[in-house]
This record gives sequence, C-alpha cells and structure tokens, in this order.
Amino acid sequence: MKAAVLRETKKPLQIEDVQISKPGPREVLIRTVAAGICHSDLHFADGLYPHPLPCVLGHESAGVVEAVGSDVRYVVPGDHVITCLSAFCGHCEHCITGHMSRCTGAETQRGPTENPRLTLDGKPMHQFINLSSYAEQLLVHEHTIVKIRKDMPMDRAALIGCGVMTGVGAVFHTARVEPGSKVAVIGCGGIGLSAINGAALAGAGQIIAIDMVGSKLNLAKKFGATDVINAGEGDVVKMVRELTGGGVHYSFEAIGLKKTAEQAFKMVRSGGTATVIGMIPVGVMVEIHGAELLQEKKLQGSIMGSNRFRVDMPRLVDFYLAGKLNLDDMISDTLELKDINRGFDTLRKGEVARQVIKFS
Repeated sequence: MKAAVLRETKKPLQIEDVQISKPGPREVLIRTVAAGICHSDLHFADGLYPHPLPCVLGHESAGVVEAVGSDVRYVVPGDHVITCLSAFCGHCEHCITGHMSRCTGAETQRGPTENPRLTLDGKPMHQFINLSSYAEQLLVHEHTIVKIRKDMPMDRAALIGCGVMTGVGAVFHTARVEPGSKVAVIGCGGIGLSAINGAALAGAGQIIAIDMVGSKLNLAKKFGATDVINAGEGDVVKMVRELTGGGVHYSFEAIGLKKTAEQAFKMVRSGGTATVIGMIPVGVMVEIHGAELLQEKKLQGSIMGSNRFRVDMPRLVDFYLAGKLNLDDMISDTLELKDINRGFDTLRKGEVARQVIKFS
C-alpha cells in the first residue's frame, strides 16, 4: 500500500510502498477513505515531540472495514468507522472509572515477539499512536474504532476522529461548560473552532474567539462566536476582561504555546477554569501567578476531549446530520496523499482550519 513515511524529523514525508500485516484475533483492517491533516502530526514531523522512526504519521481518519480478526464481534466488513488514537484496554483504573482517554494500556498494540503491523523494506515500522492514517489501509486494534451510520460523509467523519472530538469534548467533558456562561477560545484552527461550536451547543451566553488571522476570526462567527478579538491589536487579557466585565467563566487554549496558556489562565474570573487543549512542546514550562489560586481559579489540561469515543462520536455524527455541528466550513482544502508535504507547509502558515486527504 502507499503511505506517507517520516524517516527523519524536519524533512519532507516520502510516499512509499509499505507492507501491512493481516488482522490478528482482535484487529481490524480498514480501507482509508479520508484523513485530516492535524497540527499534532506536524509537531511530530518537526521534532517537537519524540517518536521512533521511521513511521507513518496520521491519526484523524475514517474508512470502511475490509477484514476482521477471529475474535472481533463489534464490526463486520463493509461497516463505516471513525478511528480514535485514544485506544482503551477496557479494564484498567482509568477505563473502569469512565476515563478511557487516559488509558495507557499496551495490549492494544502488538507485542515485541509478534510480527509488526507495518514493515518497510522488510524491516519493522513504528505505528503512530495506534493508527498511522496517512496510508491507503490501517490495521488497528478493535478498541481504536467506532462504528457510524453510513449516510455520514466520510471526509466530515474523519474530522470527528481527533480535532472535533478534542474541541467539543473539552467543552462538554473536561470543563463542563454551563448554559449562559462566558467563554473565550484562543486559536481558531480546527480544534479551536470545534471548542467554539461546542460552547454554542452547551448554551454559553458569550463566546469570544481569539486569533491573529482575520479570516479565521470571520470563520469563527459561523461556528458560534459572539465576539472576536484580533490578538495582534493589543492586550488580549485586558480586552477579554473589558468585554466580559471581569473575565470569562471558561477559557480554552487551542494552540499549544506558553504565552497563550498563561493568557488563558489570566483571563478567567474568580472561580473560573482555564483548559489547555493545545500540545505545548516538551520541556516548556507554563507559569502562573500563585496568588490567583486563592481566587479558586483553575488551570487544567485535556487529552482528546476526555472522550468516551464510542458514545460521543456517534452523537457528534447525529449533531452534524441534524445541522447542529458545523463541519462543512471547517474544511479549507481537499488533497491527495501525494500532496501531504504541501499540506504541512500550508498548516505551518497558520491560515487554515482543516485540510483533508481523500483516498481513491
């Protein structure tokens, strides 16, 4: 199969022929239909987060089941599925207490004595966070997929697999935004727009979108933003406080920078909660003013929107098909697999929401 291989960080991905194994007892072989180009992939490609190489990147995808292992009962060939990087074991402390996105169980991966799922030139390859979606096929554990209705467009479904679930889930599950509350979202890429849409669905009374790109701020209004702030035009925290009469109840940082994470904490009012969704690079420390903790302000993180993806993702599909979740305006461009490096270059400029690779 054709796949986009990362052999060396800060170098272009190469489209190569990668060999894929047959499904084991609890594995599923999927024909990839669509894969979103997520900023998280770019972090790994640029070396901001370590990962063994070579590997096939990609983790936001949707496809059609081609074959299943002998013990799989959840799906059958022909089913449409969304993938999710937060694979769950189903029996660890995190899973049984309803926090499946925190599961770190290794049993959803093949062991060191088993044949690898992917090989390149006869040598084992490293699978990227349980998936490796920039490829014509995926071989995954059954606990990395969710079955969805077949009338859902697959390019839209792919977005739910990471960015949308991360943004909406952070609002619903991690922060638990209350109706009528005031919300600010820093960064209007795919995840930030999803957080804005999620805040609107949650009934937030005021939703402030913050970015430095005017076109993305205009786009944010389509997702439910009631106010917009261009971060290049002044003191963001001061502007938020003036707009809200003292600060927001909930803020969401959707970029992954030290500065914006600290701004997110500063712009919440007493008792407010700042949630960092963006991937802050390894080794970067975030500083807060300790005295503000006496105001019962909170700074917290979120991984994959604290999801329970087999429950949440079908609901998001239903929201989209009912016209409540905006996925159409999120897609900035549609590419082929061979265009992956152009897609990464565009993403580095910070001017798009989501690009989607469609496979023939």
